[in-house]
Order: sequence, then C-alpha cells, then structure tokens
Amino acid sequence: MGKAQLFWTVIRYLMATFMVYGGVQHFVNTDFYNPFVPNFLPFKSAIIYVSGIIEIAIGVLLVIKNTAGLGSLLLLLLMLVFLPIHIWDVFSNTPAIGSHEAALIRLPIQLLFIAISWKLKNVFYK
Repeated sequence: MGKAQLFWTVIRYLMATFMVYGGVQHFVNTDFYNPFVPNFLPFKSAIIYVSGIIEIAIGVLLVIKNTAGLGSLLLLLLMLVFLPIHIWDVFSNTPAIGSHEAALIRLPIQLLFIAISWKLKNVFYK
C-alpha cells in the first residue's frame, strides 16, 4: 500500500468513527437533534432515529474493505442531503446549532466533509 492509499485509508477510518459516533448520538442525545429537523416534517423522532441508523450503517460500511466504496458513495450522498440544513442554519434567526457563530463554523466543515467524501468515493468506489 502506497502512502496516498494509506492516508486515505486512515481518513476512511476516521470518517467511519465520526459517522458511528454521530449515529449513536441520535439515540443517546435525541433532544439535541430536534431543532435540526424542519418543523414542516412529520415524525421528527422517527427521522432522527432513522438518520442515526443510516449514519451507523455508513460508518460500518466504511470500515469493511469490501464495502468501503459503497460506504463512501453513501457518505457523499448523506453529506449532500444534510448541506441544505447547514445553509438554512446560517441564515436562520435561531440557528439549530445554537448560535450564528457555530452555524458559520459548521458550514465550511460540512463542505470539507463533502470534499473528503468525494475523494473517498474516487479512491474506494470501483
């Protein structure tokens, strides 16, 4: 394994860890995620739990070598799905994340995660 492949493998494991941790938090700290689900959507709790399951599943897929490509593709799609929430938060009078400063920090991080997901997809999705 070359240095570049090793680097992206480490990044893949870090993203997997982040996804599993975040997914578990959907069950442990459900109230934190309530503000992120738009009020016009029904079944807020179900959305929070299902998104937690999806995040955990993506993290597991990223860890397993044979499914890392699929996991990286799904990670990219999930990051793109969540992007409008983060953009909305920046312009909201009451950001779900808690403050405008946090929302402004979170948006570039989301863009970074999209870029990382894109690269992981290109490296591992065959």
